[in-house]
Amino acid sequence: MTLNPWRLRLLADLATYGTVRAVAQRGNLSPSAVSQQLATLERETRTALLERTGRRVRLTAAGVLLAGRAREILAAMDAAEAELRGLADEPAGTVTVAAFQSAVHALAEPAVAWLAARHPDVTVVLLELEPHESMPALRRGDVDLIITTADFAGAELDASIDLVPLTSDAIVLVLPPGHPLTAHESIALEACADQRWTFDVAGSYMSTLATRLCREAGFEPIVICRFNNYMLALQHAENGRSMTMLPKLAVDPRYRVVARPLDPPLSRRITAAVRRPSAPRPEVTAVLSALRVEFRPDAHRNSTRDDGAAAAC
Repeated sequence: MTLNPWRLRLLADLATYGTVRAVAQRGNLSPSAVSQQLATLERETRTALLERTGRRVRLTAAGVLLAGRAREILAAMDAAEAELRGLADEPAGTVTVAAFQSAVHALAEPAVAWLAARHPDVTVVLLELEPHESMPALRRGDVDLIITTADFAGAELDASIDLVPLTSDAIVLVLPPGHPLTAHESIALEACADQRWTFDVAGSYMSTLATRLCREAGFEPIVICRFNNYMLALQHAENGRSMTMLPKLAVDPRYRVVARPLDPPLSRRITAAVRRPSAPRPEVTAVLSALRVEFRPDAHRNSTRDDGAAAAC
């Protein structure tokens, strides 16, 4: 029996992402092509790997077992390729990077552009994952590197994870233009007890943080909207319908809103995290180097606009 690595990767992706459609989108394939390849894998292994319920599929016990082994096989193949690439002077290969929403455009993409200009043989696959999602994905081996924050509950690390500190990012209150609280240079949360709020989705890093801070200030926030997209939260504030609490990186200057720091001030620590490799991976080291360049104190950043509207840091 000969196992095809590509089909094994499709099976491992199905275990991770849950649906054939998601696997197809990740691999730039059609769902029917993914289904055909998984059916071929079943014939090759002479084992039922999938259970079909209507139009959905799920892994059988044998499928779960093989998906786990597939990750180990693919990781070993990646390590062998990395060792061979390490013999060359120029790093090459694919690095999958996961970053939280506000870091994708502000930080990750500029680092990827810097990397592409200097190491064109390194390909970066960029995914958007929030901190509570990206660390489990890193531990499972679904991604090679994450940009995350070390401040959220559940960020505890183990010996297999290396952290690379990058920078810090202030947590700010975002207000509609002309709101009375914009007269203050910084704002104590106690002054916001009667305000209407837009929060991130329940269970996310920012939702958990904002809820905890409001309760510590002595009130239960009046949450009228929950969005998992910072642009929607900014638009809601711009229209005067609510205020929100965001990382400063998330405050897009295209929206007419006003950002004010908390009193006392609060920041989150932004870090990169990688699995400790069994062998050096020059392409991962190159991505880390690009991130360090992007996070230098003298690296280009947007700054707060003169008219008082907030900008990304």
